[in-house]
Amino acid sequence: MTADELERALRETLSRQAAVPLPCTVDPAGLAIRRATRTRRRRVVTGTALAGMATVLVSAGMVQLSPQATQPTPPTVVLGDPRGSSWTVPEPVPSPSGGSPRPALGPAGGAVDLVVDGTLYTAGNTNIPLGVADADRAQRVPDKGGWLVVGAPTVAGRALLSVHADGSTRVLLAGAEATLIAPDGGQVAWRDGDRLSIAGIVGDKLVAVAGTTAPGAAVPVGFAGNSVLVRRDPARPGYALWHPAAGGLLTAGWRDVLAVHGALPDGRLVGLVSAGTPRRPCLALLDPTRALATIRSACGPTLSSDGLGGVSADGRWLLLNGRTGSSDATGALLVDLGTLGGTLVARPAGPTLAGAVCWTSAGTAWYADARGGLVPVRPDRVVAGERAAASPLTGVEPAGRPVVVTDPAP
Repeated sequence: MTADELERALRETLSRQAAVPLPCTVDPAGLAIRRATRTRRRRVVTGTALAGMATVLVSAGMVQLSPQATQPTPPTVVLGDPRGSSWTVPEPVPSPSGGSPRPALGPAGGAVDLVVDGTLYTAGNTNIPLGVADADRAQRVPDKGGWLVVGAPTVAGRALLSVHADGSTRVLLAGAEATLIAPDGGQVAWRDGDRLSIAGIVGDKLVAVAGTTAPGAAVPVGFAGNSVLVRRDPARPGYALWHPAAGGLLTAGWRDVLAVHGALPDGRLVGLVSAGTPRRPCLALLDPTRALATIRSACGPTLSSDGLGGVSADGRWLLLNGRTGSSDATGALLVDLGTLGGTLVARPAGPTLAGAVCWTSAGTAWYADARGGLVPVRPDRVVAGERAAASPLTGVEPAGRPVVVTDPAP
């Protein structure tokens, strides 16, 4: 293809795009159709034309990034897509002026940000509609940079939203099967089709995208520095670390880890392994520099391997589900990680976790329980023998599932 033919093809393509009306909201069916159309179009264009098109479209505000120009992959990265894969909410809605007031939290007050029924309710009493029916996870961006929200799965996949304090909302990623944000908000990893990908987040853009083939049902579930923690199958044990700078994911390096709940300040990971007699989930320190080798483990309470839980910012406490002693009731347990080298000390802390755990700078853990209430856990009170109770959310639809917004890692 000559340069003149390439230029005419690009002009014709951009003219067709400009003629398409801009939708005002995310349409899952429309997104799926657009993805299929772009895939078919890409298959009839040569590798040279793809490279030229990517160069031109960057200046137009849209990038479709692929690890290899000769290997078609679903175009999931969206940076200001002119066909409507991003949208803007005009301005936030303060509660006193009407509209949907912040759900009443009882004693909880406005201590944490929440996402309920597609609306972000901030601790500053501002409501921001997100344009998605529901969300799975959300976290703050450091230095008052807004929020990152992962949408719940739809027929068109998941969306990753960048939300600003002024109420504007931008789609950074659309159509992924699984999406994971780094604790510091600076990276995102996702799976789409048979590919695992990772990218940096700078403002409202994804940069430095890298990818590799995803074996089986492997999905990204965590970060360890610049490496991605990958689970072999959400329904089975088995974890590995993917080092994007070193290349692909080694399928022979899986460790029989049951769950990973977070990292200590020194980078070691806190997770569960099968140990003891009889074999059962036991707490373990994992070394990310040695392919998740177990440094030490400790058994004691009956720990749940559902993957829910979180480590405090100072690395002192772990909150997860389980039960102690002869109790048959599962609930939240507060584990003193300082006892991991000997007899594990775990105390009943409150009702069962049903979502992410947010550890605030004040050292309090917040989470939602199975009934949709908010639970604040203060370690000093739990140590003193006091169990936390849920604060009911009023003004929320019965089917509403609150998502507690987590704070970025320090």
